[in-house]
Amino acid sequence: MDRSTSTTGTLTVTVDDRLFDRVPGYVLGLIAVPDIDVAAADPAVSSSLTDAEDALHRLSLGKADVSALPTVAAWREAYRAFDVNPNRFPCAAESLLRRVAKGDRLPRVNALVDLCNAASLTARLPVASCDVGDLAGELSVRPADGDEVYLPLGAPDAPEHPEPGEIVYADGRGRAHSRRWNWRQSDVVKTDRGQRRLLITVEAVHDGGREAVDAALGRIADALDALEGPGGPGGRRQQPVVLDRSAPSAVLFTAPAALPAR
Repeated sequence: MDRSTSTTGTLTVTVDDRLFDRVPGYVLGLIAVPDIDVAAADPAVSSSLTDAEDALHRLSLGKADVSALPTVAAWREAYRAFDVNPNRFPCAAESLLRRVAKGDRLPRVNALVDLCNAASLTARLPVASCDVGDLAGELSVRPADGDEVYLPLGAPDAPEHPEPGEIVYADGRGRAHSRRWNWRQSDVVKTDRGQRRLLITVEAVHDGGREAVDAALGRIADALDALEGPGGPGGRRQQPVVLDRSAPSAVLFTAPAALPAR
């Protein structure tokens, strides 16, 4: 498939009630970006990621310290609620934080992935950029049936099936686009350079998660708007949407509306 060719039409994102039954505080923030030219790098994004890494380096956190951070500790409990061992399969934020806390720097991938990594390190939450150009109709965050097809990131020719009951992002075509919630993203939705249709996700499960997700979405929205200036690809994002138990579903990529003056 030519990944630069995007599907048009709406995408309904829904969080399954069975997830809320075990993790009632789950919050999912979303920003739909119908059309953006993903550059190799952006100076402001690169600076933001370096600043986030430097701030974490100064804390000199060990592996146990990272696991004990309130946002991360809550994710570890959420994983256990679905019978996933967080020591073996840490959430996406914990993986990033551990790596940087050791003194490492993250690989620079492209402007959007780097932006999300900076946001994740700052908020200490899982943040992802998903290319949804091949998705249409529906995307559900739900327990897996076990027969969905998952194409591993970097190894799309070695398909897997998720374990029954693990949380996945699943489309209406029998495909899973994550493993073990946000531990791994699929190759189908990885963000490459070029013209893309993207969905930015921010997730939280800790007390105060709604406020943390709102704040992270605001920072990401500002960064998107600054990528190419008002009216540029970064400025064509849609308004952030937040899903939780009281509002578990939203329709995205609707007809564009004017953004409020900033």
